[in-house]
Amino acid sequence: MGFARTCSVALVGVEGVVVEVQADLEPGVAAFTLVGLPDKSLTESRDRVRAAIVNSQAEWPQKKITVGLSPASVPKGGSGFDLAVAAALLAAAERIDPGAIADLVLIGELGLDGRVRPVRGILPAVLAAADAGYHQVVVPEQTAGEAALVPGVSVLGVRTLRQLIAILTDEPVPQEPPHEDGRPDPMLAGLLLPGAGAGTGLAAGPAGQPADTLPDLADVAGQHTARRALEIAAAGGHHLFLTGPPGAGKTMLAERLPGILPPLTRQESLEATAVHSVAGILPPGEPLVRHAPYCAPHHSATMQSLVGGGNGLPRPGAVSLAHRGVLFLDESPEFSAKALDALRQPLESGHVIVARAAGVVRLPARFLLVLAANPCPCGRHTLHGTGCECPSAVIRRYQARLSGPLLDRVDLRVEARPVTRSDLLGHGPRGEPSSTVAARVREARDRAATRLADTPWTVNSAIPGHALRTRFPAAPGALAAVEHDLERGLLTARGLDRVLRVAWTVADLAGHDQPTADDLALALELRTGIARGIPATQGEWT
Repeated sequence: MGFARTCSVALVGVEGVVVEVQADLEPGVAAFTLVGLPDKSLTESRDRVRAAIVNSQAEWPQKKITVGLSPASVPKGGSGFDLAVAAALLAAAERIDPGAIADLVLIGELGLDGRVRPVRGILPAVLAAADAGYHQVVVPEQTAGEAALVPGVSVLGVRTLRQLIAILTDEPVPQEPPHEDGRPDPMLAGLLLPGAGAGTGLAAGPAGQPADTLPDLADVAGQHTARRALEIAAAGGHHLFLTGPPGAGKTMLAERLPGILPPLTRQESLEATAVHSVAGILPPGEPLVRHAPYCAPHHSATMQSLVGGGNGLPRPGAVSLAHRGVLFLDESPEFSAKALDALRQPLESGHVIVARAAGVVRLPARFLLVLAANPCPCGRHTLHGTGCECPSAVIRRYQARLSGPLLDRVDLRVEARPVTRSDLLGHGPRGEPSSTVAARVREARDRAATRLADTPWTVNSAIPGHALRTRFPAAPGALAAVEHDLERGLLTARGLDRVLRVAWTVADLAGHDQPTADDLALALELRTGIARGIPATQGEWT
């Protein structure tokens, strides 16, 4: 009787669980049994592993084979267990030393010819292995760069099962023919989820582009108030609601928001990369998401596609794909009310907990929300002399599709005015480029980080209300207008906290030590839409 074991990783959402792969050979009628709660794609690994071992010039054991995946209570799926199953079988058959693979974590799909194909979710799988105390992993060669992002782990990238056998047995490593340049690599097909590429609104977007190729804010004509609100949103991580007629530039503004956000920190990059790797939208050759992601789903998206779901264990939705980046909902009143209200919980907590019959999954969802809407179904309600024909009841129903509790969680509300002729034809002042605005945003973030150095928060939008009112007070007398609006019912308790957060961001942009009365007035104007006499010209922060 032969026995051997090794390890692989099962993904549950964007988190990994180390699974021990055990192989047992017994005398009897030749058979292959796979146990441990496998799904259909994992059950089919029996045929893939058999063909891969035979085509790798190794002998298939003609015995009763039992492969167990432990813990058996965790659902397991996907083809990433193939490499571990093959190694455990070869070790049980004494083709390789069982001790050589006992402390290895192997992840990869096997082709019938023995090639090791890449799979999605390598980064979260290797992170789970490192957290469990493993220091050596074997992955497909194409994903070795992604696995190497995890510190303290030795990564071995292999192209074929023959190479792995030779390395583990100290035999000469066979040279595999290189991939032909100029032709698409069919091995990369396992990394990309069909239907989630560029142009779908689910791709990584700016995350896979160099920062200097992102859309520039200077392309937007006019819209000084909206540009200023965009800068405040980027500096403090505040949610933004843009309303205005069609063609005013709402979508252009939202698309340029990632370009003024600071680069992701190392930890933020790993979090975003893990989600994109599991979702199958990580661009080949780009193992690390360095810039803020941008996700813009269509307004026909279901609640499951927004917050996560699907058959079996839930998969990441748009809110998770936009983690540490921007989620833009264009034509937001056209989204279903159920889908929009599902955003309320992740806006507060920064994560989504999706419960299904197959299990409960916690998905990261700390994003910057940008909503865009027309004032009415025809879009001409706020324009003078254009003949809006929408009845008042229709306008009210259209605007009521965005619920009060959802809008109460949005810090900045700006009306994008129609672009004037002078702005559109270049006669007016040209807007600042993204690089200039991004520099101010980084300076404001640095001021906030210095102030919050001894706290668990890094941006103003994350500070709890109690801390705002006790540890970070405004300048003396600056809260008079805020208190007045609170007494009149124009502000809720949550709205008060959000006004204070925006005021701190305005103060950081202006270089103030504390929010002044003007800072609070601008925050109130952006919150309530009631003019407070504060200039909205770009760059006027002092």
